[in-house]
Amino acid sequence: MSEELTFVDRLHRDLREVRWPEPAELRARARRRSRRTAVLSTVTVLVVLAGAAVAARERPTGPATPTAPVAAPVSAPVRTEIPLDALLTPADLPTKTGERLGDTGLGEAVRIDPLLESCGRERDISAQLSVSRASRSQTLLRPTTRAGRPATPVLSQDVYRIELARGRWLFGEIDRLLNACAEWTLSASTLAADQQPVATEQEHRWEPAARDFAGDQSVLLRHVASQPRAQTGGRPVGAAASIETTLVVRVGDLVTVVVPAPDTVADRVDGTGPGMSQPDLLALGGTAAKRLCPAADTPC
Repeated sequence: MSEELTFVDRLHRDLREVRWPEPAELRARARRRSRRTAVLSTVTVLVVLAGAAVAARERPTGPATPTAPVAAPVSAPVRTEIPLDALLTPADLPTKTGERLGDTGLGEAVRIDPLLESCGRERDISAQLSVSRASRSQTLLRPTTRAGRPATPVLSQDVYRIELARGRWLFGEIDRLLNACAEWTLSASTLAADQQPVATEQEHRWEPAARDFAGDQSVLLRHVASQPRAQTGGRPVGAAASIETTLVVRVGDLVTVVVPAPDTVADRVDGTGPGMSQPDLLALGGTAAKRLCPAADTPC
């Protein structure tokens, strides 16, 4: 009985000397333990599989025995990050470029043409454009000049990683917008030469200039914007008419949207000018698809 009391007294004394961590420290340890548990679980599975493979090689041959059910293969991890190599490089363009600006994101909505999407909303066509798991973007600028003028873009590009089914669905949503917005009149306020706002109207037209020229799915969008005209009197106001082209290419679960600057494309409202022709743009789409291939869910 005295030995039991001595043990109990010693236990109480030891417990009094224990330093209990603060609640914040306990929560931090729990988070670290959860992460370690997840990593160790993965490592344990790999070790067990490796051990099973070694045991199978070293097992001596003998009489045939019933075959045990084969375990299902471990599925490959879902790819999220988009490497820089998935983007076009300055060497892929016929135009000399300067600085390269870039950014990455998570959970970004896919953007094809904000103005086209605005037209769709006005006409009750709300396109279900996907939200990406990850994205990477870049803008290639012209070389800086001695005059110190701000460098203007040569090309902008976004790459999105989205669910495969959503990637296929995306091109159907683009067609819905094109069907609804083949022609659209935008009413807005435009600054005149004297910097005074003028109520104007501007005609916009969109069309698919080419399809399925690269990757798993692709489309070349052509957007023609007229010069704004004053709602009263009809006089021209603001920027001249322009044509903008947009390349949309999908490879697996990756979708890229490439927008060359209007003055780098030969297709002009006032006639053919210097720059990339339509065959050049389609070839650029093919190059963009090749860049995506190694980073797609199923590399090609």
